[in-house]
Amino acid sequence: MIRTISETGSTNADLASAVRAGEIVAEGDWIVADRQTTGRGRQGRSWFDGLGNFMGSTLVRLNERDPAPASLALTAALALYETVQPLLSNAADLKLKWPNDLLLGGAKVAGILLEREAQAIVVGIGVNLAIAPDLTDRRTTALSKFGPAPDRDLFANSLVNHFAREVERWRTYGIEPLVRRWETVAHPPGSELVVNTPGEEQIRGTFAGLTETGALRLRLSSGDERIIHAGDVMLASEES
Repeated sequence: MIRTISETGSTNADLASAVRAGEIVAEGDWIVADRQTTGRGRQGRSWFDGLGNFMGSTLVRLNERDPAPASLALTAALALYETVQPLLSNAADLKLKWPNDLLLGGAKVAGILLEREAQAIVVGIGVNLAIAPDLTDRRTTALSKFGPAPDRDLFANSLVNHFAREVERWRTYGIEPLVRRWETVAHPPGSELVVNTPGEEQIRGTFAGLTETGALRLRLSSGDERIIHAGDVMLASEES
């Protein structure tokens, strides 16, 4: 079920609050907002709320047989890719970037934020359908630059279906095939990456794929390999 609201602070915060209050929120239910006043991205960044874009959240209720919750970032990213790809006349430039950004022509067109709330993961997704923010630290784009801006409600319905399908695959088949599929639609091995990890200096290296658990493999200039479990990652070509 999709519940559409005209304005809210943050759809992620709304769902997290409902979980904390003990409200019954079914897995597969979504909140989609026309506008967000305090939307957030990864590492506490504010999230652009351009009218006509997609801003929505859902949750996945965890059970003991599920794969590692962190791998839901890859699951959500694949669902987003599968939703956007058919909308493009030429999808060759549509790529995933670890852990959960979608790039089009090397510029960010969508992002995902996962937050843990008790035995659930709240998944927030923002997609630049009509307009893109002007950021100082990275290039951005919108789907409207590649054709007519997709209808927000039709896009929402498609994403809901793809997300449900990917979560079912995640639960049924586990992380290994998820990682393989993610790598096939990501930027190619050898792509130059810039990584900011909490409490450390910036790291530069090249993309060497993912580990079997979905962590980032970063090849350093020394030839050594660094495993990144958390951090802010940009392609060198994304930098403004």
